Amino acid sequence: MKVVVIGAGPSGLVVTKTLLQEASEDFPFDPIILEAEDDIGGTFRHRSYENATLVSSKQLTSFSDFRLPLEHPDHLTLLEYVEYLRAYIRRFGFEDRIHLQCKVTKIRPAPGSDTGHDVEYIDQRGAVPQLKTIRADYIAVCSGLHVTPYIPYIEGIENVLDSEEASRDGVVREVYHSVEYKGRAQLAGRRVMILGTGETGHDLAYEAVKAGATEVILCTRGIICRSNDFEVFGFKFDGKIPIDVFDIGLITNLFETAYVHPWVAKLHWRWFISDFVIKRLLWIISGTMAGCNQWVGELDDDRLGRAYVFLNKSSKAMPYINRPYRNRPKFLDYLSRYIDPPEDSPPQTGFSVELAPFPSSFTQSGMAVFPLNHRKESKRIQQMDISPQTVIFATGYTQKFDFFDETGDYGTAGDADVRNVFKRGDDSLGFIGFVRPGVGAIPPISEMQSMFWISVITRRIPAPTSKPDYLLLVKETARIKYGVDHSTYMSTLAKDIGAAPGLWDLWKEYGTRVLVCYCFGAAFTTFYRLTGPYRSRVAPEIVKTELWETITRRGALGNFFMGIIPMLGYGILNLTVLLVEYAWVLLGKPALVERIALRLAGM
Repeated sequence: MKVVVIGAGPSGLVVTKTLLQEASEDFPFDPIILEAEDDIGGTFRHRSYENATLVSSKQLTSFSDFRLPLEHPDHLTLLEYVEYLRAYIRRFGFEDRIHLQCKVTKIRPAPGSDTGHDVEYIDQRGAVPQLKTIRADYIAVCSGLHVTPYIPYIEGIENVLDSEEASRDGVVREVYHSVEYKGRAQLAGRRVMILGTGETGHDLAYEAVKAGATEVILCTRGIICRSNDFEVFGFKFDGKIPIDVFDIGLITNLFETAYVHPWVAKLHWRWFISDFVIKRLLWIISGTMAGCNQWVGELDDDRLGRAYVFLNKSSKAMPYINRPYRNRPKFLDYLSRYIDPPEDSPPQTGFSVELAPFPSSFTQSGMAVFPLNHRKESKRIQQMDISPQTVIFATGYTQKFDFFDETGDYGTAGDADVRNVFKRGDDSLGFIGFVRPGVGAIPPISEMQSMFWISVITRRIPAPTSKPDYLLLVKETARIKYGVDHSTYMSTLAKDIGAAPGLWDLWKEYGTRVLVCYCFGAAFTTFYRLTGPYRSRVAPEIVKTELWETITRRGALGNFFMGIIPMLGYGILNLTVLLVEYAWVLLGKPALVERIALRLAGM
């Protein structure tokens, strides 16, 4: 069974490795990777820049059965991660499956076949490019979320390049997308405006400060950043714990993803409860509920919370952004405080990154015009004349699938209505790696998606028909509608394929340490390889060593606040709802319970 995998980034690599491991006499999978670039790595290799590091820890980003050494730092540079992917290929021995410089140009239904596809590609490996075609039984689209830049139009943006000031002072003006940014030399000595406050936007703001930019304007529609290191009553949480597996939202497996009443899951009560608690903890620690030590750029109330946001895990620019606004009484810092990340030399303690709304237009002289609204950064920026010499769109990417022929009913990743992996009625085409977690990392999600997709095409499980409860809540006008809650999505796929472990089974087979680690841990893919169809012989040892070490590094206080309290809270919630359901049944109203369940299932 020929399988064409499009893209040699993490998603393409993990689906290929999983296909090879799951190949059998009945399903003799024969995957081949077609990669347009001249090297593997996808975004991590081809859209990297100076000083870039992974914002997700190695614990959360590594694949389930191929881990980095315990002594390796928690966060990798992008080049280190690409080397990790090379080692992954060598470890599982599928180098010969990867065909670089082979760009897919057309996918069409194979003539005379109900399920086959003809994949046309240009092979550029020789002196003369050749157009070739492969007949494929299955296709895994792994071309990535971050390929085609998204650049919204702003009226008068061309005036930045052609203004009178530009011709008078002789300084070259530049307008480009962040994909073109490679190093600090592009920002040194310039007035810089960055549009977008995602992780790349924050990185670029910090890089501009360190490059010696004379002015840095960071334009936002609202942000929420991850926590830095913090101190409570003298107890320091000072970077010894990978932050994304420590405080990603009071998330534990027990009663958060395992043993959750369906009504609680459908109504997202867990998300709203954790939001309520997190906001109060943030206020106690730093004096603001807008974010982690965040005094400006607050999200609107209807967008603030785990149910709505993509948490920004790049916080190096926050000290510069906060300076004009932070007003917490000094004595409260003796009780609890956030510790800003250490600065590279020089410290530049007097420099501020000015936050602003997105400009509505640029005048003929190249000056930015900002809308006036209720936000404090909007009012402050009105008092300044902003005429940037460099404008960088850190506005993300858009999805394009130009290789699908119009004769086929292929759709896009947005049409993949079965767990965001394939379109109902056609499981021969899988989209792997096309969801974005609010907190978490895409590579392990791609691994779970691969196991789910293969479970369906090998007919181990039927395609599920239940409505998902893992999608982030967004408005109809939102540009990104493929956001998911990481733990809910991962556990949903695990339950679909029969890989979500039961507590009793875990304890009987592996003992107390694995059981405790699973209860206190986040939704690591390795947990879903302890039992079920994708059981791995190395999973128990990984849990007992690396993941156990991650949990114990939190310390007793951290596990109490981030483990025991959430589990008790969610456990009481689930038990209460279960008792209410039983009470209605005992009172002779099973029809009402059934109607409630059906209504929730249709949400």
